[in-house]
Amino acid sequence: MEAQLKRGFIEACVLATVAGRESYGYQIVKDAPAALELTESTLYPVLKRLEQAGCITARSAEHNGRLRKYYRITDAGRARIEEFLAAWPAVQDIYRYVEGAQS
Repeated sequence: MEAQLKRGFIEACVLATVAGRESYGYQIVKDAPAALELTESTLYPVLKRLEQAGCITARSAEHNGRLRKYYRITDAGRARIEEFLAAWPAVQDIYRYVEGAQS
């Protein structure tokens, strides 16, 4: 998948993952769609970007003697998901256009 396109999908999927319940990095990687091929090294810059944009919040808590960072979606993050979904008809139009070139 092309990098720029994939980046938008990764952000939307991370937000969707923490929309239902707070989660931590490794669990987000496990919960993300396999087609994204999401790794922790890819995830953490995305989490930082989303946190700086106010789309998620983070809290630290001890788990088995280690500090773990948990992420939760904010209202701004929910709005970002809505924007992503609102763009879907335009994405479908573009896909159909490109697909038509194969006919």
